[in-house]
Amino acid sequence: MKRVTGIGGIFFKANDAPALQAWYKRHLGIDVQAWGGTAFTWTDGEGQPFAGTTIWSIAPAASSQFEPGTAPFMINYRVDDLHALVAVLREEGCNVLDEIDDSEYGKFAWVIDPEGNKVELWQPPAGQ
Repeated sequence: MKRVTGIGGIFFKANDAPALQAWYKRHLGIDVQAWGGTAFTWTDGEGQPFAGTTIWSIAPAASSQFEPGTAPFMINYRVDDLHALVAVLREEGCNVLDEIDDSEYGKFAWVIDPEGNKVELWQPPAGQ
């Protein structure tokens, strides 16, 4: 069974999220949207759009989005079969959070690594 197939997103906290978002927009040209991040569309070798995106987002330092993790960041990893991977991780004794979110954006689950970092696992909807 495949486990992680790629990075779906990178999320991190900032003491002044709007100012940091503006800095990334101005100096690095990242098209930061009103929700605090952007979706980078994948492209093929010729630069043509390809099925898939990677999300990049800055959250306010007070955000509880990464709890119970202790780090100011969270990485979202793409997976092929979320439910199968969650079952295997539980069998292996990993600290998998109970909640599995199934929405229009795909299926999400979370595991806490040995350093206390919350890791997001994401099975994209079909075709992404």
